Amino acid sequence: MSQYKTSPLFTEAERLALQYTDAITFTDQDVDDELFAELRKHYTDDQLVELTAVIAWENFSSKFNRALRVTSQGFYKQS
Repeated sequence: MSQYKTSPLFTEAERLALQYTDAITFTDQDVDDELFAELRKHYTDDQLVELTAVIAWENFSSKFNRALRVTSQGFYKQS
């Protein structure tokens, strides 16, 4: 996933969604007007709301689980 910006495996819309995820997730980044304008070329308002909700939920779940020491279900293995 670290190479999503240059990977041929993702469409432009998917790369933008991943960039949006990074911008929401990492505190040193922000969703700037340019990124949001690019997203709107590929996604409707309803889709953007849903995408944002899913990203926010996953971030919440990650923080919640870490704080309460909920162990991984094995879907992701850190290298």
